[in-house]
Amino acid sequence: MSTDQEISAPAEEVAAPAPAPGNPAAFSEFSLETAKLALRKVKDPDLNLNIVDLGLVYDVRVDGENGNDVTVDMSLTSPGCPSGPEIMGDAERQLKAIPGVGNVTINLIWTPFWSPDRIEPRVRAYMGL
Repeated sequence: MSTDQEISAPAEEVAAPAPAPGNPAAFSEFSLETAKLALRKVKDPDLNLNIVDLGLVYDVRVDGENGNDVTVDMSLTSPGCPSGPEIMGDAERQLKAIPGVGNVTINLIWTPFWSPDRIEPRVRAYMGL
């Protein structure tokens, strides 16, 4: 059985206009999630695992006047970690490379002291811990 009635499609929603070329928003929208993803690119050179999964990143905050400053509280596996300056420098570089980021502050903290219990469970299993 056929019908001669036309079925109309629902009206499409009009998308917001794209940011103008040269506007930083044209490249990226900075967010807390973007900052956390950037920190996943930072690896402990001795273990070749990222610092987020190792549990070295304790807190990430996005704040500031424009909501684009990043503060990271992190630790190292030990106070004498020879890779500490490299890891902290890499974290700062990864965050500063995100379009739209303002000031980046990396705070090295020792309380609570890092332990293997802070490692993500799936990574601990992979390491056999």
